[in-house]
Amino acid sequence: ISEREDILESAQYFMGVALLAARRSRDPSTQVGACIVNEEKKIVGVGYNGMPNGCGDDSLPWRRSGDNPVETKYFYVCHAELNAIMNKNSADLKGCTIYVTLFPCNECSKLLIQAGIKNVIYLSDKYHKLDNVIASKKMLDLTCDSPTEPVEKNVVR
Repeated sequence: ISEREDILESAQYFMGVALLAARRSRDPSTQVGACIVNEEKKIVGVGYNGMPNGCGDDSLPWRRSGDNPVETKYFYVCHAELNAIMNKNSADLKGCTIYVTLFPCNECSKLLIQAGIKNVIYLSDKYHKLDNVIASKKMLDLTCDSPTEPVEKNVVR
């Protein structure tokens, strides 16, 4: 019996789960997914960006810009990383790895660090020039076991 050659590597599989989670987001402009994996390669939490629990998806704005910041999504949307942490099973997150479709902002990086997550694997870093992402990288470089790294682009989509 010959061995299959098209088996997904672990990183591709877990990023595929994050991509699938991102498809649950109702955000019309940015869909982000996250998958937290423990040291035994078991999924312990999954999340995507969306409105807080109890706030209907049509009750708050999804706009990216406007004259009044309260009328944009930025004060309301919970990021995928936050939701993955909050949706975790009873497992401890210390030493875990997060696979996320978009490099974490500074606020999410603080949450990841405080939760004990030690590795960040990302797909896109399209906001790498923004100050909050630069700050995020500084914090993660100080706390991650290995530098944050992108996953190969040939992930199952």
